[in-house]
Amino acid sequence: MKLAETVDLGVIAQRTAGFAGADLANLVNEAALLAARRDKRAVDHSDFNEAIDRVIAGLEKKRAMNPRVRRIVAVHESGHAIIATVLPGSDPVHKVSIVQRGFGALGYTMQMPSEDRYLLTRGELENQLAVLLGGRAAELIEFDEFSTGAQNDLLRATDIARSMVTEFGMSEAIGPVNHEGRRRNAFLETPFAPERGTYAEETARVIDAEIRRIVSSAEAAARRILEARKHDLLALSEKLLDQEVVDGDELRLMLAHVPPATPTETEAAHPHEPASSERG
Repeated sequence: MKLAETVDLGVIAQRTAGFAGADLANLVNEAALLAARRDKRAVDHSDFNEAIDRVIAGLEKKRAMNPRVRRIVAVHESGHAIIATVLPGSDPVHKVSIVQRGFGALGYTMQMPSEDRYLLTRGELENQLAVLLGGRAAELIEFDEFSTGAQNDLLRATDIARSMVTEFGMSEAIGPVNHEGRRRNAFLETPFAPERGTYAEETARVIDAEIRRIVSSAEAAARRILEARKHDLLALSEKLLDQEVVDGDELRLMLAHVPPATPTETEAAHPHEPASSERG
């Protein structure tokens, strides 16, 4: 493939951390097709950037949203983006958009890790949870209610919290025990079919309570961070409503004056106290 002289493969490599060989092949093909449709003599960075968006987030959908829904989406994505930017150690935001892509995605906040990660600490997982729940927290701050837009965020956050409790030994109430019940082949990375662990009903109640505590603490942390930066939340929302897409460099320039999140803001509620085993 003929590349423009301005293409920096190192930058593309950073933005595609975690891509498998097939993902990279798909990316290169998409970039070439985009360049060909535009009658270019070589593939440049804009073609690669759009191809990355297509591979990660899906095709752009040209559908009109009513103003109320559009504003909810802008506030929601601004919440994700601000928390991802002010939390130390979070993957940098590459792009924030309220352009519909893929199946049912009304907007997205794209983070690009600067390197492949092979393990995560509890603090890093808690930061991921805060970022995931930042959209829901932003909606509550601005509109005093939630929308259904956080459905996928809640699914992913619950999965992470469950893994923290049942697989990674990151709950003091449960301790360093694996309750996931999965058996892995000694020679393959893929697990066998998952099965529920053999544990008592009382343990199941503690697991459920711990998952709720971890997710609720992350949402509370997200609210504290955004309430202290409400002016910036609204400013970013307005910019998204005006231009639909804000790239990472523009976002960081906007938030250059905003202080990083402090340990007090991100601290989980009662992190070392065992969760109650009672329902409700």
